[in-house]
Parts: sequence; C-alpha cells; structure tokens
Amino acid sequence: MNKRPTIQTVAERAGVSRGTVDRVLNNRSYVRADVRERVLDAIRETGYLSPREAHRQTADRPQHYSPVKLGVLLPNWAGPFREEVTRGIESARTKLSGRHAEIRVCTCETDIPGEAITLLDELLEWGAQGIALCALNDIAIEAKVGELADSGIPCITFNSDLPNSRRLCFVGQDYAKSGRIAAELLTKCIAPDAHVLALAGNLEYHGHRTRLDGFCSHMREKGFSSSQIDIGETYNDYRVTYNKVAAALGSATPPDAIYMANRSVTACIDAVRAAGYTGRVRVIAHDMSPGRAEMLREGTLDLTITQDLFRQGSLPLTLLCDLLQLGAQPDKDQLSTSISITSLAVAYCCKPSVSFMSASVFWSLVLSALSVKV
Repeated sequence: MNKRPTIQTVAERAGVSRGTVDRVLNNRSYVRADVRERVLDAIRETGYLSPREAHRQTADRPQHYSPVKLGVLLPNWAGPFREEVTRGIESARTKLSGRHAEIRVCTCETDIPGEAITLLDELLEWGAQGIALCALNDIAIEAKVGELADSGIPCITFNSDLPNSRRLCFVGQDYAKSGRIAAELLTKCIAPDAHVLALAGNLEYHGHRTRLDGFCSHMREKGFSSSQIDIGETYNDYRVTYNKVAAALGSATPPDAIYMANRSVTACIDAVRAAGYTGRVRVIAHDMSPGRAEMLREGTLDLTITQDLFRQGSLPLTLLCDLLQLGAQPDKDQLSTSISITSLAVAYCCKPSVSFMSASVFWSLVLSALSVKV
C-alpha cells in the first residue's frame, strides 16, 4: 500500500502503455492531447516522480544552486529542426530558470567552420560555463572543443556529433540505424532493378553522412548495386534540391525512388510534381513538420522517419546544468532518442493509394524495418 509509485502504476491508472508514459515524461511528440492529459492526471494522482526528478527534489531549492551560464550553438538550418530544437531550448530555459541558469543561443549563418569557432569564442567571452552545440564535423571545430575542455568548459553535441572531439556526450538519434531503416522500408516498395536518387544535406555534418552511409550500406546488403544509387549533396537549399531532382527525373534513367536525407523535402516534391512523376516515384524522408504531414495526407510523400528534435534541444542543457550544479555526470555513451514509426503509420493510413497495401502487410513491413541491425 505504501510502495513508491512506478511508471507501471501510472500506466495502469491512465490505461496506457509504459512507453506512452515515458513519451509524456520526456515531452516527446506524437502523443494525442487527450492521452497526454490522462497520463498527466495519473502522474498527479499517484504522486509519481521519475528517478532524476526524485534526485533533484532533495536539492530543488533556489538557494542550493549557484548561477550558471549555458551556451548553445546552432547551425544555419531552418524548418522542423529550428522550430523543434528552439522549442526544446525554450522549455529548458523555463524549467531551469528556477535554478539560476542563464541560456544564450548563437546561430551560424553559413557552413564555414571559422564562423562556428568565432561564435564559440563569443559564448566563452560571455561567460558560458557549458556549451551545447550542433556543428560541422570539422577538425578545427573538434580542436576548439578540446580547447574548451582544457579550460573546464564541458561541451555536449546534439543532432550531429563530433565523435573525435572531447565532447562530454552526444544527444541525438542513431543515424546509422535510421538510414538503414529507411533503406529497408524502401526496398519493400521498389523492384530489385530500381534506380534510387539519394540526396543528403551537407556531408560535412556527421549526422548527415552517417545517415546516408547507413542507407547505402543496407541497400547494398539488400542486393542493390552502387550503380543503382545516385548520391547528391544539396546543402539543404531549395533551388539546388529542386534542380537536382528535376535533372534526375529528366535523365535517360529517371529514379524509381528518392531518398531525402536532407531538409528540402518541399523542393523535391515540387520537382516531382512539375515533372509529372507524382505517384510514379516513391519518396521517403526524415523528420516531421506541418508541411510534411500535408504531403503524407495528399500522397506526394510516401514515408517519413522522425526523431525527437524537441528533446535534442532541451536535454543537453539539463545535462549541463546537472553536471555544473549537482556534479551529476552524463552517460558517456550516445544518448540516443527513439526512432518513431508513428509518422510511417500516418503515411500509409492517410495516403489515398493505401488500397494497394493491407494493414497487416504494412505492419509486417514496419516490424521488419525496425528489426534491422546496425
């Protein structure tokens, strides 16, 4: 009767799975509003505290915290990344304000490594005691992270890692597996002799490169030769993406499928539509936005694989605050956010041409994709 409530206690009270409770606790997307409210009610009614919150509760009084300054370095990316990561940062700002944490965000305007280094210096001059960054996988930036570590400034990478640097840890998706899942799903939808156009954003970002490598590696394992996969780099630019897709569709061997490992999905769909290939070429992408949700509903985009960008914006700041104020070291291993299949289900459930695939076939496709090994 007096046992401390657990996630299972909350799940049973709310009538949901433990996974759903976990998504609510970590502010993850794709939980219906009514379900989220039911879970929150169950948390309040049972008095449940997560292990980390229980630890903080003993010290969660303003006078126990020394003021701390945290910096964030963002790349020059717009769209879902900017929106969701910024939302996560603002959530952390609100949550950590009671712990006297001040947060400053610097955003790059270019992909020039020197600009990122200059902004890191600006954060250092401002007095940043810890920095969360998403930056180019460049040797100069890695060296800068090492210099910061020598100065006692811990750095946590998010979304795109700097694996050879002295960063404290990485918060993001398992991009190799994400790319392999995309390949597994795509091979279920195209013929063995199909041609694929794979477009990445900027291969100087570790996340982009790793995702594309995972995709190409698994495509080869499934019997697709390198000659069947045309790889391009678009720097997440609308015009560059549109022109590359248009050129590929107008070639002697137009692609049967397009893998969008970059952020300019709208440009791809516009080029496909202009070329008259809507419904004739499969398109698979990453991440979710209102625009992509509409593409899924109208059937111009077949699949999208999501990641928890909100958490990538908030968690690094919380970890830095815990380290600097509580002495709590983050896990040295990759703190990988989940790979969601919710949008995959939305893709087929909302797609007008869903009649060609039964629900049982779709879910067997998803399960086989999620069983892919890295």
